[in-house]
Amino acid sequence: MDGIITCISGSTVTVAISGAKMCDMVLVGHAGLIGEVVRLEEEKAIVQVYENTLGLGIGEPVAGTGKQLTVSLGPGLVSNMYDGLQRPLERVRAAVGPFIRTCRDIPPLDTGAEWNFEPDRKAGDEVKAGDVIGRIREGAFVHLVTAPCAGRLEQVQSGACTLAEPVARYTDGSGVFAQQEWPVRRPRPFRRKLPPVLPLVTGQRVIDFLFPLVRGGTAIFPGGFGTGKTILEQTIAKFADADLVVYVGCGERGNEMAELLEEFRSLRDQRSSASLLARTIVVVNTSNMPVAAREASIYTAVTMAEYYRDMGLHVLLLADSISRWGEALREISSSLEEMPGEEGYPTYLSSRLAAFFERAGTVETLGGAIGSLTMILSVSPPGGDFSEPVTQACLRTTGVFLMLDTTLAHSRHYPAINWSQSYSLYAAGVTGHFIAHVSPAWGEMQQRCRELLQREATLREVAEIVGAEGLQDADRLLMMTTERIRSEFLRQNAYSDDAFSSPEQTAARMGAILGSHDRAEAGLKQGLSLDEALEGGRDAS
Repeated sequence: MDGIITCISGSTVTVAISGAKMCDMVLVGHAGLIGEVVRLEEEKAIVQVYENTLGLGIGEPVAGTGKQLTVSLGPGLVSNMYDGLQRPLERVRAAVGPFIRTCRDIPPLDTGAEWNFEPDRKAGDEVKAGDVIGRIREGAFVHLVTAPCAGRLEQVQSGACTLAEPVARYTDGSGVFAQQEWPVRRPRPFRRKLPPVLPLVTGQRVIDFLFPLVRGGTAIFPGGFGTGKTILEQTIAKFADADLVVYVGCGERGNEMAELLEEFRSLRDQRSSASLLARTIVVVNTSNMPVAAREASIYTAVTMAEYYRDMGLHVLLLADSISRWGEALREISSSLEEMPGEEGYPTYLSSRLAAFFERAGTVETLGGAIGSLTMILSVSPPGGDFSEPVTQACLRTTGVFLMLDTTLAHSRHYPAINWSQSYSLYAAGVTGHFIAHVSPAWGEMQQRCRELLQREATLREVAEIVGAEGLQDADRLLMMTTERIRSEFLRQNAYSDDAFSSPEQTAARMGAILGSHDRAEAGLKQGLSLDEALEGGRDAS
């Protein structure tokens, strides 16, 4: 399947070709640029090129690969950094320098590295598709090597192996490799999807206590410029209770990604004491990289995340930010001259995002293990307008909405999560877990905290009219308690020892605040002045 270029419009190329299929990957021009078929017409195909088309000319050849845009899955993914096409950026830099150019001879995984293969089967065994033939250990992770099809094994290796050579062979001569290819736009299979019930502890008190996440759930936090989206997402990546983190820098600035990598190399995982990078895969598509590859980056990342989920691991996917992905989708749609929807976004924006969110969840894998894939996506609405299409499309399908408030950010309150506008659809389901495993009073404290903050919001309007001195002592006590909740509980410094708070520490801190409030309130009922009641509450604590 070969053709020639007949028209070029930016990163969109028209090719005279026959036999192409939708989503086929093709190599465009003499440079062999990676492209994807996005539209088919009579005797021609419209190709979206994922690399810089500068210098591409009419009449240059286009070669079909016979497969879709795929990623390589196997040992060696962890601790590495890739772009949206899964090119290993560290090895690309070593080969061609700091500026990325087309590199066809650098595979995503190091095929020359040696791994230790531990067989579960022996020569002569009959296997079915999906049966485990053996395993390869990569640090704390165990890669299961499965049979691609049914048949009889003629040979099974043991010990040192590389990804370039088969670890087993069938009687017909075909091989079984530890590395596998998977199309990024096709979800990986599983036996069944399970309801998400276990909490995902992030170490952020405002999230874990008021708006909890669950393993296998989805969350978004939209916010305007300067509200701390990137810092919050990076803090969650450092401390979240996940076995593996896949971090996608989608259209972000390069210096932010450089700082992230430097921090992850130096910081230690609280559970294993290993480097944070040892449990992290980074997918980078910075703002100066080709915009078309940005659209593919989240699919590359989620496919790698699903691969580790299929090992029975709890995987966390973080994308910063999904708005840049939406802008890339809009640019691609515009170049294809498709009918625009609201604010120029394609009409299929909502369905495309919903299909992406559907790849999250807790599942029973084909091997019978339980794994989960949790998604947390930041959204950057222009001008902080939450009515814009990307935010609204995410709201229809997400389970947790964490609104980042510009007013809170300007007052130096971080994380700047608005506690009156945010919500979690998982809160009722996981409260029982915290009651059983952390504190019997968790649910009661959670309800009281919400009630105090709601009453304070109403009372603040009165205080602005009559002044704080004009309020009754009980009302002044309530405002003092809620000020403590905001400053000592809801606020956390991402650069101090308070950056992470365990559920036990969270419960103890909220219990201390509510306990002081109750003692002072009891003193007021006994006829003490507010100062005396507060002093008695401090002495008791």
